[in-house]
Amino acid sequence: MNQDELLDRLSIRELIENWAIWRDAGDWARFASVWHDDGVMMATWFQGPAKDFIRVTQEGWAKGVSILHFLGGSSIDLAGQRAIVQTKMTISQRGDVQGVACDVVCTGRFYDFLEKRQGRWGMVLRQPIYEKDRVDPIDPAARLVLDQAKLAEFPKGYCHLAYIQTQIGYSVKRDMPQLTGPQVQALYARGAAWLSGAAQVASAA
Repeated sequence: MNQDELLDRLSIRELIENWAIWRDAGDWARFASVWHDDGVMMATWFQGPAKDFIRVTQEGWAKGVSILHFLGGSSIDLAGQRAIVQTKMTISQRGDVQGVACDVVCTGRFYDFLEKRQGRWGMVLRQPIYEKDRVDPIDPAARLVLDQAKLAEFPKGYCHLAYIQTQIGYSVKRDMPQLTGPQVQALYARGAAWLSGAAQVASAA
């Protein structure tokens, strides 16, 4: 590994960490700086341009929506001015589920399409991969009874997250990539095409 590649890898890792810190801290001006102007965010409850993601996240904050992130290790596939970065993460959302205050924790990976433009690395597409999740009452003595039929409507990798998000009024995308399946295989194929120089990355709309 030469010095330029090392610096690129350090810059990329810093960008990934800044995304989580600045987003969860509500540091919106600096959070906007991790994206390129055409950046796209995919999530269970939102799919679209990064600038709109920032706006609706701020609106959610004003309504008391609480979603936080914790990061683990990263794997960086670097090809010149482009990179695919996978980062272990958890998404933690707090809210009422049928009148019971709960935390939902979803474990997965961020799968990011990055590009270096005019000397600056930025995010072009962030696509989470949802691997498994769970819901727990904040008060361990509280009794939570989930609607099992409703829960079964959602994909296994993020069924509890989708359950709480629909409870508070969000429309949830039901074909997001999970640990296995055709959606995640298609995502890997798009990542390989991105690294090989594809003209653009197609997001899953």
